[in-house]
Amino acid sequence: MLLALATTVCVTLLTIQTTPFPGPTAKFDPTRDAAADIRAAIAEARRTNRRVILDVGGEWCSWCHALDRFYEADAELQRLRDTHYVWLKVNFSTENTNEQVLRNYPLIKGYPHLFVLDRDGKVVHSQDTAALEHGSSYDGQKMREFLLKWAGR
Repeated sequence: MLLALATTVCVTLLTIQTTPFPGPTAKFDPTRDAAADIRAAIAEARRTNRRVILDVGGEWCSWCHALDRFYEADAELQRLRDTHYVWLKVNFSTENTNEQVLRNYPLIKGYPHLFVLDRDGKVVHSQDTAALEHGSSYDGQKMREFLLKWAGR
């Protein structure tokens, strides 16, 4: 029993240590070091020949949760997203506005907001997600077009 518990703890710690940044299914975490996460995402994008999408928002944001549910419900869009992009959630909340990091990017007018970065970390597109909405969720065709247009291939 003790051995099983020790093994579980070790596996959990190993998993945490090998997850360099919060991906598309993570929560927005105000305790994360956004600058370090962005550096890690850029390194992963270089390694895997993809671009980076910074998903800026917070747990307080209903449209951020709608975006998560939208992707969870569409395996094809998930595949398209994950094939072309390293997705990184960057927290913006009263607990942590990530002002030092976000001042390096264009003005955000609403949340969630998506920044597409090339493999060198340069912003190639700033996307207000309101333009991708449809009803109480997002438009599949608009999202597909967005992902394909900025994939950089």
